[in-house]
Amino acid sequence: MKPSHIEHIGIAVENLDEAIKFWENVLGLKCYNIEEVADQKVRTAFIQLGEVKIELLEPTSTDSPIAGFLEKRGSGIHHLALAVDNADQALKEVEEKGLRLIDKQSRKGAENLNIGFVHPKSALGILMEFCSK
Repeated sequence: MKPSHIEHIGIAVENLDEAIKFWENVLGLKCYNIEEVADQKVRTAFIQLGEVKIELLEPTSTDSPIAGFLEKRGSGIHHLALAVDNADQALKEVEEKGLRLIDKQSRKGAENLNIGFVHPKSALGILMEFCSK
């Protein structure tokens, strides 16, 4: 497993519509996709910035992981997503190297990607996501 690039940077926001306005009106970028990921209790918006995407994340429920993050830390960077050839293989390899996983197997995420998370306590305080097509 070798990540090829940063797939996206996830940013937790209280209000998706207001966050989109900031990125579009203040920074001159465009949101190209909004979708809800029901099993993760989140609504997402994507903005392309060069080769990297920004994923804005708004909770759709008070028991969403994003709602918990916002309650503890407020709006801000939530996770770093790395593109890999195979998210399941990447998760397996880092677990074999002693990292703690949130997901033992990948699941479907936004933009129809296969995603899996590594616990931040074993990744230098970074919630790391592996993404594959």
